[in-house]
Amino acid sequence: MTTLKVQKRDMEIKAKKLRREGFVTGSLFGKEFDGAIPLKIEQKEAERIQRECLKGSQLYLELDGKTYDVLLKELDYDPMKHQIIEMDFQALVKGEKVHSVAEIVLHNKDKVVDGVLEQLLSEISYKAVPEAIVDRVDVDCSKLRLGDTLKVSDLEIAQDKNVDIMTHMDTPVVSVIASRNVVPDAEETAEDEK
Repeated sequence: MTTLKVQKRDMEIKAKKLRREGFVTGSLFGKEFDGAIPLKIEQKEAERIQRECLKGSQLYLELDGKTYDVLLKELDYDPMKHQIIEMDFQALVKGEKVHSVAEIVLHNKDKVVDGVLEQLLSEISYKAVPEAIVDRVDVDCSKLRLGDTLKVSDLEIAQDKNVDIMTHMDTPVVSVIASRNVVPDAEETAEDEK
């Protein structure tokens, strides 16, 4: 599992100044803490986590010589500045269910030839103990045809007895719809011109 080294943030120093100095701000919260612990994370480390982990990923957080089993709860990214602004982590408690999300990742999209693939849901909300946390749900689209719709209930995560799905089971995830760019027949065009 991925490990991220972080430092406690001095709240006297403004977040803007920390970002100029090459840090990302964040927080660690959980049942074992009174309130949240403010953090500062080196920019390069934060970017590594952004590449390696998704929102809802489980990782280890190293703070003041202690390692915490955490969930990446929030990652705020400013696309205009190409910069991570904030990262928030929830400390996990063994055997205790936590609310999280799993990102839906579509594979073999190019294999859908008749129709247009439309992704209707990007993440699934669920509850699970730390040992059963899922950060992504892979969906193979190669067998989908025009008119097909996959629902949450059709996915592997919905069959996992260790995961309580919070998203409604009938929610459509992906469907194959008819292409809207239909070229009119030559006869119809001739009729319109008369």
